[in-house]
Amino acid sequence: MDRHQTTARVSVLLPLPLTGAYDYAVPEGWSPPGPGTIVRVPLGPREVVGVVWSSNPTGPAPPRLKPLLEYLPVPPLPGPLLAFIDWVARYTLSPPGSVLRMAISVLGAFQPPPAVEVVSRSPLPPPPRLTVARARVLAALEGHPFLRPADLAVTAEVSTGVIKAMVQAGLLTRAEFGEDDVPPPLTPDWRRGGPTLSPTQSHVAAALAQSIGGGYGTTLLCGVTGSGKTEVYFEAIAACLAAGQQALILLPEIALSAQWLERFEHRFGVAPQAWHSGLSGVERRTGWRRIARGEVPVVVGARSALFLPLGRLGLIVVDEEHDAAFKQEDGVLYQARDMAVVRGRLANAPVVLASATPSLETVTNVERGRYRRLDLPDRAGGASLPEVTVIDLRRHAPARGRYLSPPLEDAVRETLAAGDQALLFVNRRGYAPLTLCRACGHRFECRQCSALLVEHRLRRKLVCHHCGYSEPEPHACPACGATDALVAWGPGVERIAEEAAFLFSGARLEVMSSDLLADAKAARALVNRMAEREVDLLIGTQMIAKGHNFPHLTLVGIVDADLGLRGGDLRAGERSFQVLQQVAGRAGRAEKPGRVLLQTTDPANPVIQALAARDLDGFLAVEAEERLAANMPPYSRLVALIVSAATPEEADRLARSLARTAPRLPDVTVLGPAPAPMALLRGRHRRRLLVRAPKDVSIQPIITDWLTRAPATGSARITVDVDPYSFL
Repeated sequence: MDRHQTTARVSVLLPLPLTGAYDYAVPEGWSPPGPGTIVRVPLGPREVVGVVWSSNPTGPAPPRLKPLLEYLPVPPLPGPLLAFIDWVARYTLSPPGSVLRMAISVLGAFQPPPAVEVVSRSPLPPPPRLTVARARVLAALEGHPFLRPADLAVTAEVSTGVIKAMVQAGLLTRAEFGEDDVPPPLTPDWRRGGPTLSPTQSHVAAALAQSIGGGYGTTLLCGVTGSGKTEVYFEAIAACLAAGQQALILLPEIALSAQWLERFEHRFGVAPQAWHSGLSGVERRTGWRRIARGEVPVVVGARSALFLPLGRLGLIVVDEEHDAAFKQEDGVLYQARDMAVVRGRLANAPVVLASATPSLETVTNVERGRYRRLDLPDRAGGASLPEVTVIDLRRHAPARGRYLSPPLEDAVRETLAAGDQALLFVNRRGYAPLTLCRACGHRFECRQCSALLVEHRLRRKLVCHHCGYSEPEPHACPACGATDALVAWGPGVERIAEEAAFLFSGARLEVMSSDLLADAKAARALVNRMAEREVDLLIGTQMIAKGHNFPHLTLVGIVDADLGLRGGDLRAGERSFQVLQQVAGRAGRAEKPGRVLLQTTDPANPVIQALAARDLDGFLAVEAEERLAANMPPYSRLVALIVSAATPEEADRLARSLARTAPRLPDVTVLGPAPAPMALLRGRHRRRLLVRAPKDVSIQPIITDWLTRAPATGSARITVDVDPYSFL
């Protein structure tokens, strides 16, 4: 067959920052590929993987088309996923190919699957006496013809060394199979019963379960910390599995969610398919292929899991829907919570947004009738909400050089003396946010960003938290040469740990910060040590607010409750309330009541007052009133245009050009240009313009038309952020 004789053509979208699909010829004799088919095509001198976007391209055919090279041996992407990619591209003003890249990022999944090692039971009878570990291995193989050694070790709760020794002893047989021939892991058993639910929990769980199979709809599941939201939406997952559909659960930081995974396995018998950046290449390749083949009923992942090829999607859950980690801040800029709602609508599947501190955007959608709301107002098991006490640092100042006030010191001592656990929270990594020379006033700043270098004393470095630049801990001031004049200013989590170690010398103390934990495994180990009461005093950043359940933790001390309130960020108050409320919710989640102590210099601040009163709805009402008066989201729409360039002059030139050609339309306001708050980031100079428009204005065509009148040239670039979350 002459591969260049053709009878048809198709449009193929490539995972590149291109404006649209390219036409290719279908070689004669090939069956026509449908939309979603993953193909290999030529592009200049190279070959790339792409997706058939249309099998009936419109418009005249180019005179000479390059032919398709290969249909790759994986199922086509589902139609609702193709529609979702298109929708995200249009909404975020991103090239469709850049969005597609997130859906087919695992290129190894499209290659012939490699051979993998498996083990099975030996046909010989086992010896009459076995060690406990070996007996568990043989029991774990019941019902399985073979398993990967690593999977078998996890299932049997033994080391891989035990598996290897059993192969050498003839108790197990080793073989190699094609990766696709290995049976997928066991599927979650929806018939297993969960914990006994309270009447309120049962009512809410039934309402969620009844939504399965009923088409699209979004529900806010709002419950106080410790109210059992997870167990309640597990019932919706069970209903989804019973209907033969797939469930997708998004967590803000899946790598830190060991307790969630353990609860899921306890409820359904097996772990779900995880999807996050910490997976190995093999795990990503096999996981993607199994998801595409429909063999995976439940996926739990970070925001990127939204773009997985789930063909029978029957439920989406976004846990901790308020969390800032759901906003993608590089590449394609999108808010995963909002895009999850879109994916649910396109797949005609219900969506659950769960949080103890829901975002104002979500609450506003409830008030407008777009979402329904289900409430869990009480803690599970009869546990009470913690008592919140505000410590006015103007009246109870810490000792000189310290950051823990006398009332907080006393509370920690009382808690430890009673045999309970305490937690100290300061949302700042490192030892100190500023290193200052007392002799000349020199401040250590990043060479590539408009940011101070943060001292990390344990690593003996000064580090930029924006670009990662670091330099050794200085011994003298580089400006004046003075020695013994450098001062660490302000507290970070390491400094609070140092102070706590001095004050509570007998306590077993640990620090939970992303700088000090090597990986997700280390984070899980620390959480387990805390749960097993091997830690008396935990000191950490907002990592500790990620849904962890510590039954013996009865005291939470918030060292600097004012920290997130400083600055002019649109969502500063809301984010502070959410983080502090989540941290406070770690206390008193079992039989013993909990206490929360908030240190502040501004006890009259509305955020502090709302936290003290545990008044979520009251805080949101005040926040909504202020946003409405300022005509800011969620009562208007914002789009940020960030200009960046290698030189400030080039950035200014493009920013002024954008300002001159800005749209002049009723109700559309263009603010700027002005230096971005982070005016220098990773060596590039930045300017910002903000566009504000009513919610009912279709802003994307306006921005697209505007950008054609002031194109970027040279080293300058324009980044468009629809619905910006961070204003750096």
